[in-house]
Amino acid sequence: MGENGDTGSAVSRSSANYQERLATGLAMVAGFVDAYGIISYNTYLSFMSGNTTQTGYRAGQGDFALALPSALAIVFFAGGSFVGALMANSETSEPRRVAFSVVAASLALVVGLKQLGHLSDEVLIALACWAMGILNTTLSRVGSIQVSVTFVTGTLSRLGVHLALAVRGAPLRDSQGSWDTQLHRARLYAGIWAAFLAGALLSGAATPRFGVWVLLAPVLILSVLAARAPTGNTVA
Repeated sequence: MGENGDTGSAVSRSSANYQERLATGLAMVAGFVDAYGIISYNTYLSFMSGNTTQTGYRAGQGDFALALPSALAIVFFAGGSFVGALMANSETSEPRRVAFSVVAASLALVVGLKQLGHLSDEVLIALACWAMGILNTTLSRVGSIQVSVTFVTGTLSRLGVHLALAVRGAPLRDSQGSWDTQLHRARLYAGIWAAFLAGALLSGAATPRFGVWVLLAPVLILSVLAARAPTGNTVA
């Protein structure tokens, strides 16, 4: 019985390792795309809390034209989340692979449409935010641990909470194994935050030089993730 328990724990740990690496990679992609949006359109493409603030204060100042891009971002991000949830609960055996492919294709379309130059920035913002809404649904948990890959406010909050509980030596009630501790979860959230920051740093350095072409980097990453996604992978 002990051996079976150890085997189950090892499988759980292996699965958690994969999901942790995936969460970190997706957070980097989200940070990269978000920074591109701020630099190029003065609008967040994955951080809807910031867009909500921008929509509110600009509308409050009576500048509805400036409030429109961030308002559109919110609507289309929510729409993307809706579509992503439908994908996650569809009959396909590879929902995450399909989602990654759709997000990659959508970002590639942003690059193509930008080169045509006939569409307003609002259309590109809407398309990119729709894609990021889908991305947000591709990974919501690492095992039993709730995560977010497209914004970091909740991540930082959970990081602080788990650090405090680790200092107090508080037990972890929903631990997935001996490896899953308060400190481990704090490190997980710190890694996700750091990845988001790293993506934003890279985009901040590259976007002023290469413009919309920088989106080909997340397109490539997501295409690789789609190709390598395990068969029968569920969107957690």
